[in-house]
Amino acid sequence: MALSLDQKKAVVSEVSEVAANAHSAIAAEYLGLSVGDMTALRAKARENSVYVRVVKNTLAKRAIEGTEFECMSDVLVGPLVLAFSQEDPGAAARVIQDFAKQNDKLVVKVVSIGGKLLAPGDIKRLADMPTKEQAISMLMAVMKAPIEKLARTLAEPHAKLVRTVAAIRDQKQAAG
Repeated sequence: MALSLDQKKAVVSEVSEVAANAHSAIAAEYLGLSVGDMTALRAKARENSVYVRVVKNTLAKRAIEGTEFECMSDVLVGPLVLAFSQEDPGAAARVIQDFAKQNDKLVVKVVSIGGKLLAPGDIKRLADMPTKEQAISMLMAVMKAPIEKLARTLAEPHAKLVRTVAAIRDQKQAAG
């Protein structure tokens, strides 16, 4: 079913708006996937705040013009599904990578983050990036470590004195 000009404009503006606010983008070839598989992919994407859309390449190229994903334009060839991370930069990569493990017909063709085009194999690096909560947790652990060490260091002389007094008491009780 061919799209009318107004429908094409609507698709371009929708994808352009999503691309302007996205952190990363993945384009994967979906040739051979069943409708059920694509529905499962979309459901998994919705759970992880990932925008997934099958768009004609000419419309996709127009939609990503002027965004940091413009670098993808030259490599958008063939039947592709676009996935944009809305909140977490690695979310789209995790969704696509996990889905591709179960469905070998989904093949990653393009990975882009921060205006840079990455090799399709770099999807693992992007997927392994910590989520916002994990990054905050790691930062807090790094910030908390010196304070904990200082507290242990300041408490050690008192603890050592208590252990010494207890050892002397035990010696006197054993002797007497």
